[in-house]
Amino acid sequence: MQALIAGGSEVMSEPPRGNVLDFIRLKKEQQTVKKERKPQKPAKPKTPPPPMVQPKMAQANPNAQAVSSSFSADIALDAGLSGGLSLESGDGDYLPIVKVAPIYPRRAQSRGIEGFVIVEFTVTKTGAVRDAVVVNAEPESIFDRAALDAVLKFKYKPRVVDGVAMEVAGVQNKISFAIDG
Repeated sequence: MQALIAGGSEVMSEPPRGNVLDFIRLKKEQQTVKKERKPQKPAKPKTPPPPMVQPKMAQANPNAQAVSSSFSADIALDAGLSGGLSLESGDGDYLPIVKVAPIYPRRAQSRGIEGFVIVEFTVTKTGAVRDAVVVNAEPESIFDRAALDAVLKFKYKPRVVDGVAMEVAGVQNKISFAIDG
């Protein structure tokens, strides 16, 4: 290693061999010539365009051929809209808001198995689902887990009685599993 470092000073002292070209760029002096251009005025039309004529329309007479009919109805409605329109305004039964589609089990899909599951659950005061159980399944225990997972994600408008949300037990839902195509 020492011999390589010590002998390195002689290598750089030799002049380069061969022809070396140096490029030098010279700037040429140029004068810029500016042309003054004025935009030309458009030619005036020989004849002016004709004036716009509005079509004449027959005036509608609201009393012509009038038939007197009454569309009023005697409706007595006791709906408190003081809280605005929302899902909780007024009494009513539970209604589904969100129903999530179940994920088809891979084993059943690869084997071409189709079927259904009937699930029973409770709709809570907040509209959530709890206590979901499988009531009936065809074929048994193949789609149960997928159906229960989907049902637990459902959202409902809760049943409202006298302005108070109530729980609803025994709600049943049938979830079908079919392969499309």
